[in-house]
Amino acid sequence: MNQERTTTARLKHLRMSPRKVRLVANLIKGLNVAEAEKQLKFLSKRAAGPILKLLNSAVANAKHNLGLDKELLFVVNVIVDSGPSLKRQRPRAMGRASQILKRTSHVTIILGAKGRAVAGQLEPVSEEGEERTEQKPVVQRQETIEKVAEEKRPVIKPVSPKKPYGSTSQSKKRFFSRQSFGNVKKFFRRKSL
Repeated sequence: MNQERTTTARLKHLRMSPRKVRLVANLIKGLNVAEAEKQLKFLSKRAAGPILKLLNSAVANAKHNLGLDKELLFVVNVIVDSGPSLKRQRPRAMGRASQILKRTSHVTIILGAKGRAVAGQLEPVSEEGEERTEQKPVVQRQETIEKVAEEKRPVIKPVSPKKPYGSTSQSKKRFFSRQSFGNVKKFFRRKSL
């Protein structure tokens, strides 16, 4: 019997815009906790630090509240919502002032653990069963590609463009006039031509 358990951790009023935080959050969705930590440690974005701290907090919640190991956990979802904006002003020309919004964001990380319930604890699901189901469609796709490759298709030869005039002097005048270049109409005129 497959079973899934989830745990969450929230970070509120992070002083970064939600758009910039989502760039980092989307990188770790669906990854194992170990892989997500590696991604965040070596990412050069400023939002990676607080999200790494929040991920560690979610792992600690899973250990304390559900008794789950770190190896079984993966990132189910990362939700980034906008928080309240701080309003500031910047002086502009002729005594006016323009508004600046210092945006904040609320981040929620949801961790899950997949496995089989044995004596109240979760065991990791073997990857052999998953690999078998994934390989069948791939083999069918390869067979269809080979069938298409075996079919003979007609060979199309490129056709050379015909010149409108027999002599070269007339064709040069026609092809290099100001109005057109070859068979393509010009949208603007150049003085150099």
